[in-house]
This record gives sequence, structure tokens and C-alpha cells, in this order.
Amino acid sequence: MKRKAPHIFTKSGVMVGLGEQRLEVHQVMDDMRSAGVDFLTMGQYLQPTPKHAKVEEFVTPQAFDAYSAIARAKGFLLVAASPLTRSSYHAGDDFKKLQDARNAQLERANG
Repeated sequence: MKRKAPHIFTKSGVMVGLGEQRLEVHQVMDDMRSAGVDFLTMGQYLQPTPKHAKVEEFVTPQAFDAYSAIARAKGFLLVAASPLTRSSYHAGDDFKKLQDARNAQLERANG
């Protein structure tokens, strides 16, 4: 998307708690940033029915805070990371935050 329309905001999300390792999550973040993703959502996987994959770990709020800090350091304009975050988490409010973050980034780049 970014190659065709670099000005359009892009968002992607991940669910954690399925047995992933911390460095695997970091690699996914790197892959997303390489693709130009602006907004990352990260939430706790919750098993919807007994037929679905089981929860391997309940990720702590402190771990979500750490993931959020790492994601921001990697260059995401906006990060929503908490146990109950979902991909549509505060979508309307977040679009305004993305616009503000992009404008601040452009102002810093243009001095």
C-alpha cells in the first residue's frame, strides 16, 4: 500500500499469548515497519471456543507496556497494546492521533 499511496495510514495488529517468544514479536514489528505500517494494535489472544487454539500465556500489562515502548522506538506512529486491545480499538480517535503524529514527524524532519 505504501508504494502506491505513501500518505495513507496503515494499521496492522497481532494477538499474543499463543506461545510466541518475545524476539518473534520484535521481528514481526520489524517486518511491519519494513512494510510501512504506521499503527500497531496488540492484544491478548482469548480462546473463543474449546475447538480453537488454547491460550498458552496470559501476557501481563507490564509486558504490553514493554512491547508498546519497543514498538514506538521502532518508529510506529501509534501503538495500542493491552490485554483487551482489538484491531478496531478506538478507531475514530486513533485516526486523529495518527494525523497529529504524522504532522509532528514532518515538522521535526523539516526543522
